[in-house]
Amino acid sequence: MTSSLPLLAGAALVAGLLGAPQTGATTSEHRQQAASAPRPQPAAKVRPAAKSAVVALAGGDVVERVAARGTPGRRHVLGYWTPRRMAAAVPIDPLGTAAGMFGRPGVPLHQRGARTSGTRWNAGGSVRRTTGRVFLTLGGLDFVCSASSVRSTNKDLVVTAGHCVKDGTGAWADNWTFVPGYDQGRQPYGQFTARRMFVAGPWSRSADDSYDIGMVALNHRGGRHLQEVVGGQGIAFGAARGRQTHGFGFPAEAPYNGEHLVYCAGPVRADPHGQTDDQGMRCDMTAGSSGGPWLSGFDAATGRGTITSVSSFKYSDDHGTMYGPYFGDVARELYTTAERS
Repeated sequence: MTSSLPLLAGAALVAGLLGAPQTGATTSEHRQQAASAPRPQPAAKVRPAAKSAVVALAGGDVVERVAARGTPGRRHVLGYWTPRRMAAAVPIDPLGTAAGMFGRPGVPLHQRGARTSGTRWNAGGSVRRTTGRVFLTLGGLDFVCSASSVRSTNKDLVVTAGHCVKDGTGAWADNWTFVPGYDQGRQPYGQFTARRMFVAGPWSRSADDSYDIGMVALNHRGGRHLQEVVGGQGIAFGAARGRQTHGFGFPAEAPYNGEHLVYCAGPVRADPHGQTDDQGMRCDMTAGSSGGPWLSGFDAATGRGTITSVSSFKYSDDHGTMYGPYFGDVARELYTTAERS
């Protein structure tokens, strides 16, 4: 059992404060702060007009769900996300306050030259267009995440965290839509709804943090592919560890508000606790940044780089370090399957 806390807002707490039933929409069971408490039953949810079967793909350890396909499905999702619902959606990732959950404090990763405080990205470039906010419904509650357009064969693919697509061993997300280039409520490129959703088998079976990766193939918008509208970042697998990396996202808990693209930068290091195969970056971005891209070889002038991970979780006793899964063979298989969909 890990002592990590996903970048997922306290859905049960929020529901309690609002007088709504607890929905268990926090992420997988092993990530709940109150692991001994019985898992609540999901509240009734509004589902898009789409198939929702889980399919284990032959010849690979990838799990798929068909989402909002066809005009009725797309219209349902687009109609669901009114400005009011978007404004009320909570970050799919709070950082808890418990300390030393496995008996010792987290090991800080002091890194020379790192930008550990999230800074608003004002330089423009490709990353401004390709990074966006995700809006989704999970367990009857509305959430936000971050994601990035990635170059792919189908020209419709985004990469994000697995828990922004599927609640570990639990439910898949509904009403999933991507808003590239989001800025203070503005949607310069519109919304792109999900048509097929993919997670790695280890994430779906056991919510293994080392495989907290999700990829989503999107519907066209106005007859155009996502990549034709905003472009896409490159992606790499099996890259050298410990590289200088830029992490982007839309953190939405104080001191951030989710309305601006924010970044951190610095070298990454192995998980000092040995609980995962992830790498960590010194970064204080908060809830809402889950699924945001980590770019190696980033060029600030063009806003282009190569995606080698996504923001996933923080340890409860070290809120200054963000962890992201290493993109190895499993991530490669996930990408290869999703880009052909």
